[in-house]
Amino acid sequence: MSPEVPPAKRRVLIVEDHLGTRNALVFLLQRHNYEACVATNGREARDMLLASDGPTLALLDWMLPEMTGIEVCREIRAAVLDRYIYLIVVTGRDETQDLPEAFAAGADDFIRKPCDPMELMARLRGGERVVELERRLSSRVRECEEAIERVRQLKQLLPICMYCKKVRDDESYWQEIDQYIHTHTGTDFSHGICPGCMAELGREQRSAVARVHARLEAPPGA
Repeated sequence: MSPEVPPAKRRVLIVEDHLGTRNALVFLLQRHNYEACVATNGREARDMLLASDGPTLALLDWMLPEMTGIEVCREIRAAVLDRYIYLIVVTGRDETQDLPEAFAAGADDFIRKPCDPMELMARLRGGERVVELERRLSSRVRECEEAIERVRQLKQLLPICMYCKKVRDDESYWQEIDQYIHTHTGTDFSHGICPGCMAELGREQRSAVARVHARLEAPPGA
């Protein structure tokens, strides 16, 4: 029996320029089986999140060197990405306009310092669910787009041999029509005989049997 494989660690980017707070967050996340990446300024955080293999969860301090957490949110939302990044803004500010400003910039969640560890982990788990739902949705959209493209190809004028009924594909290769349909749509055929063909086949068989009998009954030399 193979040993149980432990679940993959989830990556979270911690963007915090205060060393003590940053280390405390790293320790907390590692205790809960997260892989913690760190950035100490907004520009570094932006570049890490925009990388093709960047994290999909981020804890962003509001006040950062070079770029604020809010500016990072705006740039992430303005970028065209193949994945969703869940952004949680963490701040010690206590102004009434902070919350709407953070959400307007593209933040998904907002939490004030000092953070309660249990609350912070609950927010991260909620973010994980959103990221996973977005991933599944994107996958379904791609599948639908591919299916539509396959249907579009089948709606085009197909070159088909009038004798053997083979279809020519885009590479000028002739193949059986059922193989062509399977390649482009995944549809398989169950072969059978329709009533009309069955009747015609029966007539041909009876005619062939009658000709054999006629030859057998014909006198020698006839």
